[in-house]
Amino acid sequence: MSLVLRGPVCKPITERPPSLFKKILSWPIFSSARIPLYVWASLVSQILIVVTGGIVRLTGSGLGCPTWPKCTEESYVTVPEMGLHGVIEFANRLLTFVLALIALFTFLTILGLGKKLRKGLFAPALILGLGIPAQAVLGGFTVLTQLNPWFVGAHFVLSGIMIAFASLLLFRALPPKHVAVSRSVWLTANPIAVIGALTVLVGVLVTGAGPHSGDAESVRNGLDLELWQHLHSYPGYSLLVLALIQLGLLSKRDRSGLERSYQLKVSAWLVVVTIAQAIIGVVQARLGVPAVLVALHMLGASVLCSLLTLQWLAIRGKSAKAN
Repeated sequence: MSLVLRGPVCKPITERPPSLFKKILSWPIFSSARIPLYVWASLVSQILIVVTGGIVRLTGSGLGCPTWPKCTEESYVTVPEMGLHGVIEFANRLLTFVLALIALFTFLTILGLGKKLRKGLFAPALILGLGIPAQAVLGGFTVLTQLNPWFVGAHFVLSGIMIAFASLLLFRALPPKHVAVSRSVWLTANPIAVIGALTVLVGVLVTGAGPHSGDAESVRNGLDLELWQHLHSYPGYSLLVLALIQLGLLSKRDRSGLERSYQLKVSAWLVVVTIAQAIIGVVQARLGVPAVLVALHMLGASVLCSLLTLQWLAIRGKSAKAN
């Protein structure tokens, strides 16, 4: 006689099916292979949104000042709206939507990498995403205050910070080969970053005092435009001298090698953009700040924010591979 034991049947353990969110992150559009595309698109779009936003103002209700650089409320002359204003305004609004989409795709792609792989990428990607609504809120206050120059300036400063974080994300996502630098080169990175930031900030104040701060109904910040033009140039020339010293030291170091280092390339571009900014600044001051040169100067300032960040990271920061 055999004994048969009866009881509950144990079902084999099966894996829990992936959630809908994880399924979405597995889509090809969120593949890690797309990260280089997304981080570059993020940086470029952050720069373009600043430039197109500035051009919207310049082509819509920019002002002229025949008595430049001594401008008063009575001396401003309204410039007729340019034919491209509507097109540029549409492009700026479309670019805002594209920027938000890029930020979302970048964040989700990095989120799907896992804890170890997304280390160092998560924070800047999140900040870039949160910066878009922050810009929208600040832009709303700018409109409500009838283009108050302090709000307009804060809008640009926030954009510069966003460009810096986009540059940080690019550097960490696509880390270059880290090459050791001498102490003399290492010591140039901080002063260049600080003086470069000061140059941009003083430039914002100069804009707030001049004709392109807004239309005839907009207030100015009340600063002496002629004086602050010179105050803007002093840190600008100091930045150029320091950038040339850094480039010279890096060129001397890399002369013996066959491959140009990432540090040398960033430093060279920083010198080129700084020289271009100085030339544009002098010319636009001589010609009474025409809108075209103002737009180019804004582009240069945006690119400068990125290069100032990258030069610091390349020299004083360490890439993921270096760690």
